[in-house]
Amino acid sequence: MGELSGFKYRDIIQGLKFFGFSFLRQAAGSHEIWYNRLTGRYTTIPNHSGDMPQGTLRAILKQAGISVEDFINIKH
Repeated sequence: MGELSGFKYRDIIQGLKFFGFSFLRQAAGSHEIWYNRLTGRYTTIPNHSGDMPQGTLRAILKQAGISVEDFINIKH
């Protein structure tokens, strides 16, 4: 198991809120756009059931400007 395995949509949203992101709008299908006013960054989150694929979560964090280490540390 990788360091980013086992994160669900709710876990990711809680983490994004911790870093100052808020829901902006619904996008195509089941995707959502989240925005951080302080940094001016956007990120797109798929709202799917089950665990988020590690590559998808890594891309979300990259868009958001959040390091993997920082994201994992807020869970502990």
